[in-house]
Amino acid sequence: QVQLVESGGGLVQAGGSLRLSCAASGRTFSGYNMGWFRQAPGKEREFVVCISWRGTTTYYADSVKGRFTISRDNAKNTVYLQMNNLKPEDTAVYYCARKVLPYTNCDSAVDHYNSWGQGTQVTVSS
Repeated sequence: QVQLVESGGGLVQAGGSLRLSCAASGRTFSGYNMGWFRQAPGKEREFVVCISWRGTTTYYADSVKGRFTISRDNAKNTVYLQMNNLKPEDTAVYYCARKVLPYTNCDSAVDHYNSWGQGTQVTVSS
């Protein structure tokens, strides 16, 4: 079982940037698509972005296209989320997760992911 630990969250003003990291331990995530999700208080967890197992294909939620960039370094067992031009509505706890099944397409369904990290808080002030 892979364990995921998110880091890099913080408090920024609108228009600022943050880079989140998700470090994996226990088992390599090679072969698995990785996703970032976020959850604001009182709201359901929502999809942000997914990256394919080789890092060659990405799928972004419309709300973050052009502002967020996902990348992965399988040699380091780490996935990143570069967040630029942050908006107050981006405020949430951000989680990384691994898709349940390896060698499958990226998708936005929460139920298709597991091995959730503990999350890292991102707060964007206006």
